[in-house]
Amino acid sequence: MSPREALHQLVDDLPEMDLPTASRVLEALRDTSDSVRRALDHAPMDDEPDADDADGGLTEARRDAEAGCGL
Repeated sequence: MSPREALHQLVDDLPEMDLPTASRVLEALRDTSDSVRRALDHAPMDDEPDADDADGGLTEARRDAEAGCGL
């Protein structure tokens, strides 16, 4: 029996009331096995202020939008 088949058998043998817990455990295992996903989930938010010279005018555009100017 392959490991996948053995896991399927284990799930099939679980009592119905334990399925939500088993599902959460397997989802957590799946989510932590992907190193890119884990890195993105734990990456800090970019909180550096915008500067017109660095963002191509984004700060000015936001200021205009807040003032009701523009299209």
